Amino acid sequence: MAILNKQEAQALLKKVLSYSKADECEVSLRGAESGNIRYARNAISTAGDISTLSLSVSSTFGKKTGSASINEFTDEALKKVVSRAEELAQLAPENPEYMPLRGPAEFKDSITYVDETAAMTADTRADAVGKSIKVAKEAKLEAAGYIENTTGFDAIMNSKGLFAYNKSTDVVFTITTRNQAGTGSGFAARGFNDIRQLDTLEATKIAAQKANSSATAKAIEPGKYTVILEPVAATYMLENMFRGLDARNADEGRSFMSKPGGGNRLGEQLMDDKVTIYSDPFDPRLPAGTWNRDGFPLEKTTWIDKGVVKNLTYSQYWAQKKGVQPVPGGSNIIMEGGDASLDDLIKSTERGILVSRLWYIRLVDAQTLLLTGLTRDGTFYIENGKIKHPIKNMRFNESPVIMLNNVEALGKTERSVSIESYRSFLIPPIKVRDFTFSSLSDAV
Repeated sequence: MAILNKQEAQALLKKVLSYSKADECEVSLRGAESGNIRYARNAISTAGDISTLSLSVSSTFGKKTGSASINEFTDEALKKVVSRAEELAQLAPENPEYMPLRGPAEFKDSITYVDETAAMTADTRADAVGKSIKVAKEAKLEAAGYIENTTGFDAIMNSKGLFAYNKSTDVVFTITTRNQAGTGSGFAARGFNDIRQLDTLEATKIAAQKANSSATAKAIEPGKYTVILEPVAATYMLENMFRGLDARNADEGRSFMSKPGGGNRLGEQLMDDKVTIYSDPFDPRLPAGTWNRDGFPLEKTTWIDKGVVKNLTYSQYWAQKKGVQPVPGGSNIIMEGGDASLDDLIKSTERGILVSRLWYIRLVDAQTLLLTGLTRDGTFYIENGKIKHPIKNMRFNESPVIMLNNVEALGKTERSVSIESYRSFLIPPIKVRDFTFSSLSDAV
């Protein structure tokens, strides 16, 4: 059994710590049970179930740390992994940035676990996939997709008395549909803690509509355009920015948050005042863990408020060096939206481009967070408030920071999953001006 309850995890971690002879010791325990189905050309190609349980030990003498991991749980194996970590610690160089382990703390219970998701079976997944394939066949399209559900737990305990435990569920679904000529393609992605929120039929209908609507794409000239990014496209852009909200990277001149001449841009207005971004593990739309690996509780934290940078993450070491309190990174990311629907954003656009999805995004310049990548799976030209015709895909060169300076309107926030990281976010559709496309792409 890969899923241990809180009491079982606590008992096992206590046993492991009892074998430690180190100055400080931390033990982490993780387990997961998952199932998946992959399908292509309207037929299931693979299916499986995976069960994993692993334990890691970090032992420290002074400022020298060694780590070892196992996936067997006899008393002999547990003693051996502790001994191995201690041997490696004695061989390791001192870590000048080592911070002492934290002591006991209270953490609020998360809302990340849903019984119905944990109860999913192979039949549940097959039924969800069957609905998707039926939609594709009726639309005369070929579908390729993936569904995976996971029930997992995570626990840590250290020699200072800290203990934390969390159990969660998750289900992720992605679908790509293409016409038989290979000239039209559509995509949809969904991710939830609660299987009852997943509608594979609805998601596949959206992908099918995109595929059939994009089959007669026309080329337009690259340049700067007003663009409406659907949530899945906006997510790919913005997750690269979220990683940059770190004080040390900024203070050392390695990110877009670095201030010319030194320091960071905390407190500065860097974006349009429509932009507010925060983390909240207790938001029922996107529940998340309530503690991090360093033993800090995670609460609601505002990162950007009306375009102003309100917080950056500070590790224990960097916070001590700068004389401030540590600020842990958020366990989720939520961007506030408006009241408009996607259709409303389209109707308000005289001329522009609707982008369904971006992919193959790569960093060009860390200082400005300039990114490059391609559109795909349905890109459309808007004229006088209506979608006029599909257009050929294009390469873009744009910074999400500049993009969020050019916001014209935001739609309703919705849950979106990134296929780059498989993380879920709450992101609205975003309408921006002067989005830069640099060249055409013949890819569908």
